[in-house]
Amino acid sequence: MKALRLTAAGLTAILLGSLAAATPANASTTPTAAACVTNPATPKRQFRAMWISSVVNIDWPSKASQTSPDRIAAQQAEYRGLLDLAERLNHNAVVVQVRPTADALWPSPYEPWSEYLTGVRGQDPGWDPLAFLVEESHKRNLEFHAWFNPYRVSMPAPGGAGADLGQLAPGHPARAHPDWTFAYPPAGVASSRLYYNPGIPEVREFVQTAMMDAVQRYDIDGIHFDDYFYPYPSGTWQVPDDATFTAYNRGFTDRADWRRDNINLLIQEMNGKIKAAKPWVKFGVSPFGIWRNASADPLGSDTTGSQSYDIISADTRKWIKQEWIDYVVPQLYWYIGQYPAADYARLVPWWAETVRGTRVQLYIGQADYKSGDPAYGPYWQNPRELSDHLTLNRSYPEVQGNVHFSAVQVRANRLDATDIYAAEHYSRPALVPAMPHLPAKPLLPPVVTRVARDTDGVRLTWRQPADGKGPLGTATSYAIYRFDGTTLPGQCATADATGLVDTVRATPGGVQSWVDPSAEPGRRYTYLVTALDRTANESHVSPPAFLLR
Repeated sequence: MKALRLTAAGLTAILLGSLAAATPANASTTPTAAACVTNPATPKRQFRAMWISSVVNIDWPSKASQTSPDRIAAQQAEYRGLLDLAERLNHNAVVVQVRPTADALWPSPYEPWSEYLTGVRGQDPGWDPLAFLVEESHKRNLEFHAWFNPYRVSMPAPGGAGADLGQLAPGHPARAHPDWTFAYPPAGVASSRLYYNPGIPEVREFVQTAMMDAVQRYDIDGIHFDDYFYPYPSGTWQVPDDATFTAYNRGFTDRADWRRDNINLLIQEMNGKIKAAKPWVKFGVSPFGIWRNASADPLGSDTTGSQSYDIISADTRKWIKQEWIDYVVPQLYWYIGQYPAADYARLVPWWAETVRGTRVQLYIGQADYKSGDPAYGPYWQNPRELSDHLTLNRSYPEVQGNVHFSAVQVRANRLDATDIYAAEHYSRPALVPAMPHLPAKPLLPPVVTRVARDTDGVRLTWRQPADGKGPLGTATSYAIYRFDGTTLPGQCATADATGLVDTVRATPGGVQSWVDPSAEPGRRYTYLVTALDRTANESHVSPPAFLLR
């Protein structure tokens, strides 16, 4: 086994050259797409994630884990299993529900422990799940996006508390402030549940404070809201906010406009608080897939389905145009075909046009839960339906990724649909899209100090010069590229993910190490390594490291 080593003089020369060539961290480190021929099936950057739901134990933790003899170990093992799945599919993020019903999967000073951990509302689980979730995700170099539901307080009885404040956890803020809540549909209706009232200023401030506690105390990468704002309509029941509108209308005379403004304020204020506390933390929303229909608004989409602008007071288009969010994940849970209410092929171009010219990134929410389920009709019996969605997305450069609902459905792999879209679209790793509007500092390229065959594969060792010192950024992770033979890769070599073999989290200390288990015995390779900061800005490539035998 022969290792290539750099002398001190060589290291100094490379460092000086890197300093001279250093560019802002958010600058492109590869030629433009027009200058390089890239493979659309192996994009260098693409957000790939799955939602992991905790409400009613949909994905994690399982309900069975609550009665396990070693509940904590069982729940930790379950989560690691979901991360194994994410790694196998070359995902680079997870979106985990940590506040499902005005409760918490961490020791919150504001809200009770979630019942979905132990089966008992408010019961201390004996550990800090959120700390574990973040740490384990980062070990796999997966971004961790904490998913919060701002206003939902309970789920319907008999499984949930329904409309009964007395069934909430002892000390629940809603029990101390019953005037903050309303039941919808009304108490006595089977589907009734409790909501915090979005029209009360103290409520809006409280839920933000409760969520910001997690932002401030944990090393999360993103904050994520789904589509639950005002409740979805149920029958002819009306949201009971007459008194609230009278007391807090802020001069609005139209209640629908006032409700939308209540949610606008939540989004705008939450974004401001996140960026004031941790400017690198991303803020995203996954709204219902139709904003408005063109028949109701000329700016709307060529659809006829329910409109989130009207039914849940979510003016998503405004949030994008005002750039109050960093990314949007519309839930486009419909098939491609003759479906006038909401054809996937009509909605993708509408969302692409909506984000165009803004800094808001567009990812698409995919309905893995429908694939292979006869209840959703014949189109979803096509094993290629989801893969066809991802193929269609390629026609719209604004689409920069996908999030799949939900983890257990991805794992179920009905009709082999997961395997099909993973093979055709996620065959190589990918970096998450960079967000140039977030603050960043330039990164120096790593310096590979050793490459040699070990018993478990080819081991690379490198250092990160001047990591986080002076005007330079801190490397949060690294990307490793491998090419056949011993050659100097061209300037387009890293323009897509054809040569990308892995990304790894930075470890404490100056020396970083990684093993390539897929390197074939006896073959020669050239390796390049780049450094990435926590918002995925990439350094220039390292000097090439050659494996000669």
